[in-house]
Amino acid sequence: MPFNEPGAHGVVISCQAPESSPLRDSHVMARLALAAQKAGAVGIRAEGGADIAAIRAVCSLPVIGIRKHWYAGSDVYITPTKADVDTVADAGAELVALDATPRPRPGGETLAEVVAHAKRRGLKVMADLSGSEEAKGAVDAGVDYLGTTLVPASAEDVRPGGPNVAVIRRLVEANWGLPVIAEGRFATPGDIVAAFGAGAAVVVVGRAVTDAYALAGDMVRAANEFRESLVGPRRLV
Repeated sequence: MPFNEPGAHGVVISCQAPESSPLRDSHVMARLALAAQKAGAVGIRAEGGADIAAIRAVCSLPVIGIRKHWYAGSDVYITPTKADVDTVADAGAELVALDATPRPRPGGETLAEVVAHAKRRGLKVMADLSGSEEAKGAVDAGVDYLGTTLVPASAEDVRPGGPNVAVIRRLVEANWGLPVIAEGRFATPGDIVAAFGAGAAVVVVGRAVTDAYALAGDMVRAANEFRESLVGPRRLV
């Protein structure tokens, strides 16, 4: 498993698309994963049994699988339950990522119970954290990797809308003995270098690489805003 190699410094590509996207197709996700493999990525992050299975059929990289599932009465939606872990395992992923925040899980299941179930299914476990203070609970539960997936935007970000590298540094300096996986708003080569400089083992990149729909929207909005500025009240004549 390349994520365990000291100083791995690799890039994992997240191949996901919401139901509202024209890219929402397991075959499309599989082709994106294959492109990532050919580009030199060290792993793939994917959501749902169908996408994971399609990716596994064409791509030999390790897959970090998740299942996004919203249950009534719980805010935890990234692989919340043991049943969701089974979906990921049955599809062929080697790792499972799950919400490792202290929020209540559906059905009264605990983080430790879900992690233990994943281990019984032969999966390594990545903890999706929202802050460095949650690391102890994740470590005590038996996870294998600490991730920054759920860290919100803050004044610590390397740039407006960018990733929070300070959290990575705090996780590394705490010496938990686990690799740190950087994830969340990584969009530029500079972001990736900053994460490695803070001690991350690998960096997960998603939207900036695989979401052509969102990226095209960004470009079109910029063009529209410029055009509107020419005809708006502030136009100089």
